Amino acid sequence: MENVITLALPFFGLIFLGIGAGKLKDIPASGLAWMQFFIIYIALPALFFRLLAKTPIEELTNVGYVAATTFATYSAFAIAFCIGVLASRGSIPEATIQALAGSYSNVGYMGPGLTLAVLGPAAAVPTALVFCFDNILLFTLTPLMMALGGTDNEPPLKTMVTVLKRIFTHPFILATIAGVMAAAVEFQPPQAIDTLLTFLSNAAAPCALFAMGVTVAQQPMGRVPLELPVILAVKLIVHPLIVLVLLNWMGGVEPAWVATAVLMACLPPAANVFVIAQQYHVYVQRASSAILIGTIASTVTVSVFIYLITEGLLPLQ
Repeated sequence: MENVITLALPFFGLIFLGIGAGKLKDIPASGLAWMQFFIIYIALPALFFRLLAKTPIEELTNVGYVAATTFATYSAFAIAFCIGVLASRGSIPEATIQALAGSYSNVGYMGPGLTLAVLGPAAAVPTALVFCFDNILLFTLTPLMMALGGTDNEPPLKTMVTVLKRIFTHPFILATIAGVMAAAVEFQPPQAIDTLLTFLSNAAAPCALFAMGVTVAQQPMGRVPLELPVILAVKLIVHPLIVLVLLNWMGGVEPAWVATAVLMACLPPAANVFVIAQQYHVYVQRASSAILIGTIASTVTVSVFIYLITEGLLPLQ
């Protein structure tokens, strides 16, 4: 238990410091813009590139692992979507946001910090793979479902172009592609550049966790819908269990990779769920509630999964 506290307290401590700062200090939301730019466009891409560039290329082409983890995320999306359809009496746009809350982990801000803290450098490659392909899946599903529900009025071709643009211009995905290419040609940056990348990588997780806390604190707290506990149970418990079952059923996956997938899946809903809800003007305040309550609840559920992994109580073979 002491080991779990040692791992989880700094991680969640930074988040709650951000929440406290966001609640106590009345600073405009625009004050966070440069920090978010630094995290999204500089620090986290540097982290992904640096770790992937030093990885043997054969580890980056694990198609079975990508298929299993992505299908697990799709399964969580489908389960939460069905719950949302029942709760919203057939509203596809509302059910889509609820499905995102039940499947879209905070893999950008929280993922690398947690997996690398718990599992070390062995978690770098699977973290990047889960991040990239989960985002590709959800960036594709969301506009398609919104178009089906009549919320997205763009022509199908324009919708597809928008989806591809969002995927292939995302800085994390661009950094991952660059890292894979560097690994393929065994590129080694000059010492000065490598030191700069190390500085940026070390800053990524603390800044991301604090900024996430501030972002959560500044979001409006709406009413708590009756379906929210069930959707959060899908996100925080069912999703990681689906990943665990699929990877064990598939077999032949490194235990550290299985543990990484479980940790990425057990994270709370991403702040992007609120951004997407705002974009489509659907389920906005309740999406904010899902993020805030999910983040608080995850202090317990994520700590439990850390305990089970570090104590060898989960079947990772």
